[in-house]
Amino acid sequence: MVHSAYDSFQLITDCPTKIDAIESYGWKLLLGCSDGSLRIYVSDSSGADRSPPSDPHALRKEPYALERTVAGFSKKPLISMEVLESRELLLSLSESIAFHRLPNLETIAVITKAKGANVYSWDDRRGFLCFARQKRVCIFRHDGGRGFVEVKDFGVPDTVKSMSWCGENICVGIRKEYMILNATNGALSEVFSSGKIAPPLVVALPSGELILGKENIGVFVDQNGKLLQADRICWSEAPTVVVIQKPYAIALFPRRVEIRSLRVPYPLIQTIVLPGARRLTKSNNAVVVALEKSVYGLFPVPLGAQIVQLTASGNFEEALALCKLLPPEDASLRAAKEGSIHIRYAHYLFDNGCYEEAMEHFLASQVDITYVLSLYQSIVLPKTTAVPEPEKLVDLSLDAPQLSRGSSGMSDDLETFLPQLSESDENSALEFKKMSHNTLMALIKFLQKKRYIIVEKAAAEGTEEVVLDAVGDSFTSSRFKKSNKGRGNVPINSAAREMAAILDTALLQALLLTGQSSAAVELLKGLNYCDAKICEEILHKGHHYAALLELYRSNSMHREALTLLHQLVEESKSNQLQAEPIQKFSPESIIEYLKPLCGTDPMLVLEFSMLVLESCPTQTIELFLSGNIPADLVNSYLKQHAPNMQGRYLELMLAMNENGISGNLQNEMVQIYLSEVLEWYSELSAQQMWDEKAYSPTRKKLLSALESISGYSPEALLKRLPPDALFEERAILLGKMNQHELALSLYVHKLNVPELALAYCDRVYESSVHQPPAKYSGNIYLTLLQIYLNPQKTTKNFEKRITNLVSSPNVSIPKISSATSFKGKGGRKKIASIEGAEDMRISPSNTDSSRSDGDADAEESNEEGASSIMLDQVLDLLSRRWDRINGAQALRLLPRETKLQNLLPFLGPLLKKSSEAYRNFSVIKSLRQSENLQMKDELYNQRKAVVKISSDSMCSLCNKKLGTSVFAVYPNGTTLVHFVCFRDSQSMKAVSKVSQLRKR
Repeated sequence: MVHSAYDSFQLITDCPTKIDAIESYGWKLLLGCSDGSLRIYVSDSSGADRSPPSDPHALRKEPYALERTVAGFSKKPLISMEVLESRELLLSLSESIAFHRLPNLETIAVITKAKGANVYSWDDRRGFLCFARQKRVCIFRHDGGRGFVEVKDFGVPDTVKSMSWCGENICVGIRKEYMILNATNGALSEVFSSGKIAPPLVVALPSGELILGKENIGVFVDQNGKLLQADRICWSEAPTVVVIQKPYAIALFPRRVEIRSLRVPYPLIQTIVLPGARRLTKSNNAVVVALEKSVYGLFPVPLGAQIVQLTASGNFEEALALCKLLPPEDASLRAAKEGSIHIRYAHYLFDNGCYEEAMEHFLASQVDITYVLSLYQSIVLPKTTAVPEPEKLVDLSLDAPQLSRGSSGMSDDLETFLPQLSESDENSALEFKKMSHNTLMALIKFLQKKRYIIVEKAAAEGTEEVVLDAVGDSFTSSRFKKSNKGRGNVPINSAAREMAAILDTALLQALLLTGQSSAAVELLKGLNYCDAKICEEILHKGHHYAALLELYRSNSMHREALTLLHQLVEESKSNQLQAEPIQKFSPESIIEYLKPLCGTDPMLVLEFSMLVLESCPTQTIELFLSGNIPADLVNSYLKQHAPNMQGRYLELMLAMNENGISGNLQNEMVQIYLSEVLEWYSELSAQQMWDEKAYSPTRKKLLSALESISGYSPEALLKRLPPDALFEERAILLGKMNQHELALSLYVHKLNVPELALAYCDRVYESSVHQPPAKYSGNIYLTLLQIYLNPQKTTKNFEKRITNLVSSPNVSIPKISSATSFKGKGGRKKIASIEGAEDMRISPSNTDSSRSDGDADAEESNEEGASSIMLDQVLDLLSRRWDRINGAQALRLLPRETKLQNLLPFLGPLLKKSSEAYRNFSVIKSLRQSENLQMKDELYNQRKAVVKISSDSMCSLCNKKLGTSVFAVYPNGTTLVHFVCFRDSQSMKAVSKVSQLRKR
């Protein structure tokens, strides 16, 4: 016997006649005797004063006495009877089925067709009665009054021994098998064969399912006869009667009563010895057993007492199942009992090596995690409020002294105990190690299941505090706070945060002790509340550097993390790090760590980036660029700590966003390039190997930068150039200062590269096309033409002019057009026509001169010698850029002895284009004249319009007659208004427009 579920009490002794049937009606007992009489018994206490008990629907646990006897209740002995409480009827089966009204036992109906019936079943929900007579099954329905109506009558293969309603169908047990009878059409479906020795037994469960007996086995089936589960309820032998009173099934045997649980595996709960037991029925609060001449009542032991018995005997599963049956009004009591049982059960399982199951019950008990962690002495916890001892949380009624921490202290630190074991105890050490690993694995699962709710509460609490701080809550903002990743400011006296810190700190240690380093890293990567001090010491001692870095990161301890990371990188280089793979801690690791810090702590990024700048220059500079660190800050820091990388950074910065780099940085970059070029020039000059046409990579960068960017100061750079070298750089700088003549002279006379001079002119011309008309844009080619025609003049005092230009504080832009002013008379008309053929943005004053410069140049050239004129370059320039050069001015510059044949490549396309333009302008003039005539004709037609004013003409604005007043006509020719009204309306419109503009 597991425990006492029922207490046996003898209710009736020495009945005068043999008892054939028994039933309870409220607190009364009805006995059907062999002489056909019905004896009614009541308890002695209620029978003495004839007063009803406090609970009229429950049997009383005290002796019963005969109240009265109804003689001749039935002609033959009763086979069975049943009280139908919902209808206040007594159903009895004897030679037929009779119904009597309770409590006065008035006969309501007798179903004569049931004569010879041996078994019946009543469906109280629908008021349907089915009974079996020989090989027939009949169905009657109670009409709600005094009669019953026959519904169906079906035949079955053999005599029915047992039957019961199952939903809309009927399950019948005949001699050899069980069958489901369709109550609508009489169709039969086989279930399985019944036992060969014991008669069939059909027992209905409250859920609508059935238990079908096969010898000493009870099989569970649904309402359609399908097997529900593989488990079976096994009795000690085949029972004669089975009744269900949750959570137990009570079976009657000739000499005893067996009580079994309805929970798998249906264990035997209690056996009550009652020799000669013949009948078994249940009442509202008890089970009644009838012997030949006595009656016993089996009264359930209170659930609370049963729970205590089961818990004390170690049957925790049954105890928990009974807890669920406690009434809803005892919810707090049920929760307390379930919690204490779960704790007791968890300790029992833990002590027997079932660690995961133990943690499941700790979880179900809702016990504080500090209680479970107190079983693990190897886990170091943060200092917080007092951790409760296990004994304090166990119900005193559950024998708490048995649950001391010492009984479960097997999870102490493995490394602490193993060294104490001798070599002969190696097997024991391995077993202990395995056991310790299993306990920690169970703890990990427990903490992971508890973690979601605890961390969620901590995060919610942190969010609430941040909101309070934001609105100026003085109490919250005055508390000490610590920073942590993803959780803002954390007050140390926060209960939820303390619990989260305990959980995460313990979980991290358990993961490390079980060798799950990767899981520990993942824990630290997410939102966590690990205690930084404890975890730092543990991780450092165990060489778990990846996890330690994540710990630093999650607690915003970036300087410590970067210092450690730099140390690991250095150790990796020297092959001294053995705890983790060397390649994991490369300089790139520092760069990856710094990336998220660019927006929050740029100075820290700059400080530690210097450690890897030499080994990973490209990645480090990309870090500066992608991290949106202010360029001026990076440049100044590099200038101070890594000047050799300053130029490279500025190059990449300019390549990414030319407009995003300031003029100061552009000037800085050009100065760096120039310094390197000057150093290179000095080295070659010292070796007398300088070549003006030699280009180093840095010089190419300098030239490209001088041409493409504009943020530098050309005057400052020009002062740094040597006077006898770097003429191309000097030419570009002079061009930036709009000293085009000097720049072109350098290209022509110093560098002797006419192509560079032409390219320079193209750049100046093309840049002026997209800008407002400039005074010098069209004359740049004429300037180059003058340099070709007067080489001696342009080279005179060349160096002096540049020196004066550099030393002058205010550099003014020279007027190049002065060299192209003319005052000639002869040939003016023809030249003017050529000039007018093209709009070259030349001021008219530029062509007004009494003496051509070409004549003057020719005279000078005659003096110096005709061989000095660069005539080939002049003709080449005119032929290649004829469309960009003012033809009249170019002709005036040429010497008189220039052959016309040589000018054909220049004059041919120029004259052709001028002629085409002249024709086009003539056509345009004719079209405009025609358009003018059309408009005049239309105006004449419009003026022909006639407006007739009669005495009935009305003003469209004021709706008054026009009369003889001055009027106005709208353009449509039909709308007439007073002139005064028209003027007023225009004034109102003007005022409204002004008010709208003011609103905007």
